[in-house]
Amino acid sequence: MKFSMIFEAQMTDPSAAHERQVLRDCVAQAVLAEEMGFDTVWAVEHHGLKWYAHMSAPEIFLTWVAARTERIRLGHGVVCMPFNFNHPVRAAERAAMLDVLSNGRVNLGAGRGATPQETSMCGVDPERTYQEVEEALRIIGRAWQDPEGEFEWHGELLDIDPNPLLPRPVQLPHPPLFMACTKKETLQLAADYGIGALVLGFAGVEEIAELRRTYDRAIAARTGEKFVSTVVNDHFAALCPTVVLEDRERAQQIGARGQRFFAQSIKHWYGAGPVPDEAVDRSVDEVAAIQQAAEEHVAYLHEAKIPVKPGATSVFNVEHAYGRPEDAIAYVERLREAGADEILCLIQMGTVPQEVCLETIRHWGETVIPHFRAQSNGSAVSAGRHAAPSEV
Repeated sequence: MKFSMIFEAQMTDPSAAHERQVLRDCVAQAVLAEEMGFDTVWAVEHHGLKWYAHMSAPEIFLTWVAARTERIRLGHGVVCMPFNFNHPVRAAERAAMLDVLSNGRVNLGAGRGATPQETSMCGVDPERTYQEVEEALRIIGRAWQDPEGEFEWHGELLDIDPNPLLPRPVQLPHPPLFMACTKKETLQLAADYGIGALVLGFAGVEEIAELRRTYDRAIAARTGEKFVSTVVNDHFAALCPTVVLEDRERAQQIGARGQRFFAQSIKHWYGAGPVPDEAVDRSVDEVAAIQQAAEEHVAYLHEAKIPVKPGATSVFNVEHAYGRPEDAIAYVERLREAGADEILCLIQMGTVPQEVCLETIRHWGETVIPHFRAQSNGSAVSAGRHAAPSEV
């Protein structure tokens, strides 16, 4: 099982000075993640989503991290692939350049970036996002199949005359491909395309297990006709919000507050909610506050005559890896049983202080990750071999 971190660059204070500090803090967290044994750092791509995600140029962030590290993998989680966000050739060129400079450490994810804020900023047609993402993935999947030759493409949306696509990545025919999967339909697509799935799962372990079953069923039923590459990557990575401290109660309160800010930010940009609440009141029971926020959200949906679907309050669920190291281990055990191949630790939430993020990373590196590494190494030894670092 892999252990990773994902960065949104969230912040309560979106002033320019604080924004600069948060972005630098994220780099410091990523550098520490390598020291603590994490496998990958992932960075999102969003545009204009103040408070929620200031990570608008993940290729620059990941390049900066690459220069400060030697081993940890660099995940685009994800590149917005509709053409007006990123032309497929440019996305391929940038990924290959980073793959070369990092000596083959890039994972490349694709997503739609489909909020009205983002599509309107960049002139993206919301009706074409699925089609454009698929064609972009097919272009990247084909780009370096003949690394010494020229690439050309004549698809439904784009025509590209023969040209060399430079540079060529270290990982041939391309870095491993993934897709953001926020619903069952996109999991079906990821399986059909033969690429890895990056899932949220705020609703908890049961949702992760159901999403894994959906992915596996789609893998079992696919014919291979829709594969975007000659390389298949059936990898399932699940989000794990986490704050780990010696003080269990403090970790739970800080985690619940961070997640409430995350939920408020999502509601603001995806559901026309108010600006997220920046204040941190130490006298408030944050676990109770996020439960109350879920109830208020349901009441709002009823008032607006919007159908209340089963996952309507999923982002308000606080049953995650908040607490002491043993609490995180217990939660990850459940995620592993649910079928997660990779744990995507979400630590950097808007209200979580930098010192808490760093302490959480250290606890994962000193206790949580070694617990599972030891189990994996023990299984490999009992099977008559030693596990390589890439296998654990």
